[in-house]
Amino acid sequence: MPSVFCDAFTAGPGYLAACTQGLPTRATVDATRDDLERWARGGASPGDYDAAIARSRAAFARIARVAADDVAIGSQVSVLASLVAASAPDGAEVVCVEGDFASVVAPFHAHAHRGVRVREVPLTRLAQAVDERTWLVAFSLVQSATGEHADADAVLAACARTGALSFADLTQALGWLPVEASLFDLTVTHAYKWLCAPRGSAFLTVRPELRDTLNPVQAGWFAGEDPWSSCYGPLDAPAVSARRFDVSPAWPVWPGTAAALEFFASLDAVAVHTHATGLGDRLAGALGLTDALGAPVRGRAILTWPDPTGADLAALTAADLRASGRAGRARVAFHLWNTHDDVDRVVAALAR
Repeated sequence: MPSVFCDAFTAGPGYLAACTQGLPTRATVDATRDDLERWARGGASPGDYDAAIARSRAAFARIARVAADDVAIGSQVSVLASLVAASAPDGAEVVCVEGDFASVVAPFHAHAHRGVRVREVPLTRLAQAVDERTWLVAFSLVQSATGEHADADAVLAACARTGALSFADLTQALGWLPVEASLFDLTVTHAYKWLCAPRGSAFLTVRPELRDTLNPVQAGWFAGEDPWSSCYGPLDAPAVSARRFDVSPAWPVWPGTAAALEFFASLDAVAVHTHATGLGDRLAGALGLTDALGAPVRGRAILTWPDPTGADLAALTAADLRASGRAGRARVAFHLWNTHDDVDRVVAALAR
């Protein structure tokens, strides 16, 4: 791995938890510290953050391979998913994945009183479950609990055949997995994991033809075409672009977010993917991990295996390795700062 990757971060060796929380780049730390000190001196002004937000939006658009006008900002996945859920017609059917992350699923369940029906199916049967009754299929491209990948091509083909909308959560994908968000009708991403931004900066992408069909239920002053002229009363002129879905920004997170996303936008996405999955494949081979069909696990940056008692997670922690546990499984993740030494340390800690 090129040393510039490691040099961009203060820590890294032994940190196998990018899927829980990414590490800040040195530039993110510097930008956040500078902003905090400016605020402490009384030099910060709300309007000053507009530039950092614009830089973040543009950099995210490059990473996700969409136009900047198709990107809205927010604070959390659940907040942006709730906007999509609020736009579901009464009685609509939404297809989700069994065991998917709650922020993707719960917002749709919250509209049961309007007759919105959520049908949860196994990940391997997601595409087959989409039919003419389906208004939207909502799913994480990479599953948080297992590291499994959805068959996006099959889902998109099913949506094209039936007229259903596609809504993909890219939180566990963007930053290590090259993704073209424009292929989906809607996507949502929280940037604090694989994109290594401060927690509190999230993004929604919206196909241009859907802008008038989504209900901007969370629209505030920042959703106006000119936010600083939209501070009072109803929005006389909502933004023409996807900014009409913007959530008022939590200002202190955006200078660091801009620094993080500009760093990731400058990288060769294929090289990052090759690095992360190369380490993942090496560990999967050493541990003999197989997928749901019994085939060797390959091409994943997130690796999980059954650990019902937490013994393996405890062993990793005792070996000074930062991992995580989810849904009765041990979970490790490989990102820019990880090396073959981390793979060897995991194998040694588990005594496999």
